[in-house]
Amino acid sequence: MTQTDLAVIVLAAGMGTRMNSKIQKILHPVGGQPMVMHVVQASRQVSQHPITMVVGKIGGERVEALVGADAHYVVQKEQLGTGHATRVAADLLKGKSKQVAVTYGDMPLLRPETLQKLAQMQAESGAAVVLTTVMGDPSSSFGRIARNAEGKIQEIVEVAEAKRRPNSEALLNIRELNVGVYCFDADFLWANLPDLPLRQARSGVEYYLTDMIEIAVQKGRLVEAVEIEDADECLGAGTRAELIPVDRAFRQREINKWLAAGVTIIDPATTYIDPQVTIGRDTVIWPNSYLRGTTTIGEDCTIGPNVILTNTNIQDGTTLEMQNVSGKG
Repeated sequence: MTQTDLAVIVLAAGMGTRMNSKIQKILHPVGGQPMVMHVVQASRQVSQHPITMVVGKIGGERVEALVGADAHYVVQKEQLGTGHATRVAADLLKGKSKQVAVTYGDMPLLRPETLQKLAQMQAESGAAVVLTTVMGDPSSSFGRIARNAEGKIQEIVEVAEAKRRPNSEALLNIRELNVGVYCFDADFLWANLPDLPLRQARSGVEYYLTDMIEIAVQKGRLVEAVEIEDADECLGAGTRAELIPVDRAFRQREINKWLAAGVTIIDPATTYIDPQVTIGRDTVIWPNSYLRGTTTIGEDCTIGPNVILTNTNIQDGTTLEMQNVSGKG
């Protein structure tokens, strides 16, 4: 297996005004913790370098306080798109790694295994960029992956751009969609980012990171893709309404993990399990159970119905009903 040398940039500068909140959108909780922390934890599992957080001039201090001192921080003073957000990290990262992955602070379901696949494919193929794709339908707002007759990726066509082209119907019917997470050959990325064109966006002008694909093709460089089979990984949360399916998918992922580990869960729809919780085999979880924080539950327990456990240790064979127990955090 080819060795990877990966630095990860997490784009976390957006305020998320559609949340209608005093709190930056990436700090809203999903699965028991701020959504950006899931992204940071996944990135740390695959990166050989400290994570680089691109933060905004407003709210950046909150992100830094949460993520901690073992990450690097750079401020995007103007909101000029994903290409610009990546470019502000250039001085910090140029020459530090062979590969650079770019992901987003509002994609908490992205798995570390997916980031590792991107890095591994880039290292083995020598591609200028490896991107994530997912199979969707024509109603999606995601950019379309345009390939040539030989199946090689040529460009990412955003929906607005596709509608302006003569072959708009064919483009919009493409089912392979851009997820927006990339792994670049670092030298290619830093050399070509300054050449991104300025595009007209809804809120002004922006530099799109998606244009790096067309630049790579024009220079005769290979572009590859990793198809994500679990569409939940692609979910982002820009509004409170979008938080609901994201949180639901995250909870179901935890439920599935514990079902496979020998735990009986009577009603997954009313069971909430934070990712730091541990549960012993042959324990039964009844409806309306909230297992939070660093709670540890032994084997052969019966928990619920109507139980809230926070940072609590439960011994083997314990039965708890109608309880609200909180230990030290």
